[in-house]
Amino acid sequence: MSNPVAPNPTPVAHLASASLGERLRYLPHYLLPQRLLTALTYRVTRVRIPWFKDALIRGFSRHFRVDLSEALEPNPRAYADFNAFFTRPLRPDARPLTSGERALCCPVDGAVSQAGTAAADTLLQAKGRLFSLTALLGGDGQLAQPFQNGSFATLYLSPRDYHRIHMPLAGQLRTMLHIPGRLFSVSPLTTRVVPELFARNERVVTVFETAAGPMALVLVGAINVASIETVWAGAITPPLGTTVRRWDYPRSGEGAVHLARGAEMGRFNMGSTVIVLFGPGAVRWENEIRAGATLRMGRRLGKITQTAGAA
Repeated sequence: MSNPVAPNPTPVAHLASASLGERLRYLPHYLLPQRLLTALTYRVTRVRIPWFKDALIRGFSRHFRVDLSEALEPNPRAYADFNAFFTRPLRPDARPLTSGERALCCPVDGAVSQAGTAAADTLLQAKGRLFSLTALLGGDGQLAQPFQNGSFATLYLSPRDYHRIHMPLAGQLRTMLHIPGRLFSVSPLTTRVVPELFARNERVVTVFETAAGPMALVLVGAINVASIETVWAGAITPPLGTTVRRWDYPRSGEGAVHLARGAEMGRFNMGSTVIVLFGPGAVRWENEIRAGATLRMGRRLGKITQTAGAA
């Protein structure tokens, strides 16, 4: 069921973090027809003409040095279209899950953009550049409140990465939001240049009940991310939409969604960013989870330090 939520509040103030040269270099991107280009990408990546999709897959694989030996289907010609190749499943043994009752699995292949603790309602986007947690969650202060002063990790997926998203730990889905917005790139350069990037781009917010308390996985769209899917609802975008949509889910019965640790929860049809949120004191990231660190899905991201309901 879809319910409206409050519009995004004014984002927090920020300090300049990009050089003048970087800002000038990115300036033309503000003028790009983001939605038109993304709609075109959607169509092109679903063309099934053999010579066309094979050439696209071959060129992409060569340019980004894609490792198809990890794929369940290593033959690039076997994919029906480029999108099927881009969202390819991996062999069952390609991403073993970290062990330990309290261990958190990394949800994606990618690199850490930022990780740490929120300062009240403020998250770090890049050095000297901040954004609002409440704005990230669609302006819903009640939804954001449990995550204020909590732990966050922003994980960037490059084009060569595996693009399915998995559960850091077992969870019961309670809420999902689709928040329309811009479609800026989410590259490292863009995070330094575009103010409040993650709270401005289109995104899908999912909130789960877990052993560590509430957990949010925010799937941030970007230019050429032609579709974001979840395993329980299918494609959330397109259409891109103009208003916030909200769905609430029961704990049991028809419509309930419970996912195990490591289970697939969604995917990007073309790449982007996932932001993981926990409440204050609930988890502790591993020491190496810092800006620039590269990760693989299933690796140990951190551990639960306070179980739900504990003092």
